[in-house]
Amino acid sequence: MKCGIKTVAMESTGVYWIALFEVLESRGFQVCVVNARQAKNPPGRKTDVKDCQWLQQLHTYGLLTASFRPQAEIMVLGRYLRHRETLVEETANCIQRIQKALTEMNLQLANVISDISGSTGLRILHAIVEGERDPQRLATLRDWRIKATPEEVANSLLGNWRDELIFVVEENLALYGVYQTKIERCDQRIEQHLKSMPAQIEGDENPLPKSHKGKRPHGNAPAFDLRSELYRVTGTDIGWKM
Repeated sequence: MKCGIKTVAMESTGVYWIALFEVLESRGFQVCVVNARQAKNPPGRKTDVKDCQWLQQLHTYGLLTASFRPQAEIMVLGRYLRHRETLVEETANCIQRIQKALTEMNLQLANVISDISGSTGLRILHAIVEGERDPQRLATLRDWRIKATPEEVANSLLGNWRDELIFVVEENLALYGVYQTKIERCDQRIEQHLKSMPAQIEGDENPLPKSHKGKRPHGNAPAFDLRSELYRVTGTDIGWKM
């Protein structure tokens, strides 16, 4: 500021620019974050110094367009959501490794229940790693809502028990539980952050359609009503199937 510099242009390369951007912005500079494709092909041999000089020249002439950057509170929410997405992907990887181990043992549990990470599947998997091998006893852990009969579930569990593959199942089942706990913690952070954001919709003003309310969370959906919270802080029904 003492040098009379009020605006700064910088390329958005990976995530390396973010820390510098936040420092410059906190010091009162107007920061223009530019897509690297806008500033490509500087004259002469390409170097970092020439890139900076070329970027400065283009910015001086007003030839650069600043990329859109959301408000700080939206950025925080986005980071939480991206982290949550990563955790969900890790839980899916654990289930895939468990499924592979079961298939190698010719345990076709997935043929009789649609989701082995559901209540029935998890009860059976925990019983297996705890030492139960009797298909009939394992079948008694079936939830009453499962369409497959106890006999069909038992028949799907007639396989070749292998200690090393049971170990793989046990390890991934433990990791799955850890990631589920992490997702719950992340959901709590997301809910707290959303509640701290100012509302665009107050009370029952322009409420969501009734069909969108009161739905039980399914799959990896958050335990709280994320859709309504997003509607409250944005004023728009984003249309996610939460």
